[in-house]
Amino acid sequence: MNAVSRRRLLLFAGALLLPAAARGQPAGQVFRVVYFTLYPPRAAYKYTDILLDALRELGYVDGRNLAFDVRHADGQVERLPAVAREIVRDEPDVIVTSVNAFTRIARQATSAIPIVMIVGTDVIREGFVANLAHPGGNITGLAWEADPGVFTKRIEFLKEILPGLSRVALLWDQGQDAAAFRGVFERDASEAGLSVIRRDMVKEEADLEPHFAKAMREGAQALATGGGNRLFRQHKRVVELAAKYRLPDTHYDSLFVEAGGLMSYAPSLQGLFRRSAIYVDKILRGAKPGDLPVEQPTQFELVINLKTAKTLGITIPQSLLLRADRLVQ
Repeated sequence: MNAVSRRRLLLFAGALLLPAAARGQPAGQVFRVVYFTLYPPRAAYKYTDILLDALRELGYVDGRNLAFDVRHADGQVERLPAVAREIVRDEPDVIVTSVNAFTRIARQATSAIPIVMIVGTDVIREGFVANLAHPGGNITGLAWEADPGVFTKRIEFLKEILPGLSRVALLWDQGQDAAAFRGVFERDASEAGLSVIRRDMVKEEADLEPHFAKAMREGAQALATGGGNRLFRQHKRVVELAAKYRLPDTHYDSLFVEAGGLMSYAPSLQGLFRRSAIYVDKILRGAKPGDLPVEQPTQFELVINLKTAKTLGITIPQSLLLRADRLVQ
C-alpha cells in the first residue's frame, strides 16, 4: 500500500469515528440550540438533561459541536416576550419549547428560526401548523390532542380502585392552554356517573391547601390533576396535600407518582423530550420544519405507587397491577 492509499484509508476510518451529526457538516461547525421556558430547570425534573442525552446519542455533544442554552424568564411571565426577542437576536439554529404558551411567544418573535415543540396542544387551532402532516411555516414537533381515550382510562382506573366513587375533584391549572382537555375530562367523568368538583388555579399560588379544603367540604372522594406549568412546579405539594386529606389521586405525569401520588396515566414526558431531539437533528441536517410531520404520542404509561396505596388502605386490583407499566415501591 503506497503512502497516498494509506492516507485515504486513515481519512476514511477517521470519518467513521465522527458522530453521525458531524458527517457531512463543515469542520468545526457548532450548532446552537436554545430551550425557551419560564423557569430555570430544577434538578428534581431537569428534562433538559434528557433532551441533551438524546442529542448526544445522535452525535451532538454540548461544548463540542453543540452549544445548548436554557433561556428562561426566571418565573416572570411578563418577561417571556423580551426573552424570546433576545433569543431571536442571537440567531440560534433551533428553538425548543415545551408547552403552547412558550411556542406562541416564540412564534410571535420569529417566523424564520425553526421551532420544535415538545408538548403542543390544539396546534392547528392555535395556528402553529397548517395541518399535522404538512405543518408549513417554522414550527413542528410533537402534539398531544385532546384524546378522549386517555381521560376515559384515567377515570376507569380510578373506579377500579374505588368502586363506590361518585365525586372527584379536578385541580386544573388555568395556565394550561388546552381548555379542550378539561372539557373532555368533565364529559368522560359525567358519562361514567361521576360529579366533578372543579378547583382552578388562576395564578401562581403559594398555598394550594384552600383548594383541597374546599373540595373536601364539597364531598370529594378522589383527586385528578390537569396540566399546566404552575401546577407541575408544585407537584410535591400537590401529593403532600392529597396524602394529608387522604384523597386517592391520579395525575398527568409520572413525576407526581414518584413524589408520592397514587397513579398516573399519560404519555411519557421523558419520551417526548427524547423524541424532540430527532426533530432537532433533522433540522440541523437541513430539513425544513414545515416539511416534518407533527407526531402524536402513541405510548402511554400507567404508573402506580404501591406504598401510597398501602398508606391509603387501598388494595390495587390484580388486573390493574398487571396492566401497569411501572410500579413505584
